Amino acid sequence: MRAILCRAFGPIDSPRVEEIDTPPLLPGSLRIAVHAAGISFANLLVIQGTHQNKPKLPFVPGTEVGGIVKEVEPDAVGGFKIGDRICAGLAQGGFAEEAVVPAETVFRIPDAMDFATATQFPTIYATAYAALAWRAQIRHGEVLLVHGAAGASGLAAVEIGKALGASVIATAGSTDKLAVVRAHGADHAIDYRRQDFRAAVLDLTQGRGADVIFDPVGGDVFDASLRCIAPLGRILPIGFASGRIPQIPANLVLVKNISVIGLYWGFYMAWGKSQADAALRAEVRGLFAELFRLYEAGALRPVTDSVLPLADFAAGLRRVESRGVIGKVVLDPRR
Repeated sequence: MRAILCRAFGPIDSPRVEEIDTPPLLPGSLRIAVHAAGISFANLLVIQGTHQNKPKLPFVPGTEVGGIVKEVEPDAVGGFKIGDRICAGLAQGGFAEEAVVPAETVFRIPDAMDFATATQFPTIYATAYAALAWRAQIRHGEVLLVHGAAGASGLAAVEIGKALGASVIATAGSTDKLAVVRAHGADHAIDYRRQDFRAAVLDLTQGRGADVIFDPVGGDVFDASLRCIAPLGRILPIGFASGRIPQIPANLVLVKNISVIGLYWGFYMAWGKSQADAALRAEVRGLFAELFRLYEAGALRPVTDSVLPLADFAAGLRRVESRGVIGKVVLDPRR
């Protein structure tokens, strides 16, 4: 099969499209014919060797796919059958024509959902929902501040925040992006390139600040966020797209009575574990059922930025790195 193979950690364009053996079907797994594979900022870090998860070389990148079940291992849970339309989260291996995935991290998708859209659910929408509903326990009427709001993660947080009853303030870096975040439910949109978002948030909240902050950017954005968070607020460091992992001043945590809440979605997907916790698996199944319910109700409207052939993966990664993306860049391994 054709796949993007990374033989050494390095620049974005160091992996190559190669013909490799199809992966063997493992106990409890499914073989997926991949119709779409999502590109994320985390893929860039993994290829460079700077992500917290450093796979053994050589490896195929890609952690979120949409496709069709092609083969079912007899011990696989979930009652999957050949031909099922699914999305799946996997530790690696998505940038390929086929992927073998534990059945526990495969989810049937609604009939109306296309495969490019489906790639956003295994990690992007699942992370946003788990962060806001499970970890921050956001309440109806609270103020949610979302950074990087025009990217896939940010748009997911905007939509889920609205679905959970929050008042949403979104930051983005262009007029087009501000229009998109407003169209997806943001009550207020701030151009961080033209405005001091800290001052704007305090002004919009009459000096109180945001109750919950969803931050996939890190660096200076995180630092400034701590200066516009409400007392008893919760800040969620989701990622570090800025390139700098911030240091948290404990004095601010103390005097403002705030919580810094981590979320690593791979924990819920049991990546790196030989066996998943049954109770946690049930919670995750329930989360996906709720996400698909919200999708079918029209509350979630994922945006696909572009769909590229497999060989154009480096161009896709560069587009993500440039922060020019609105929504999700997707690969089609069949092209």
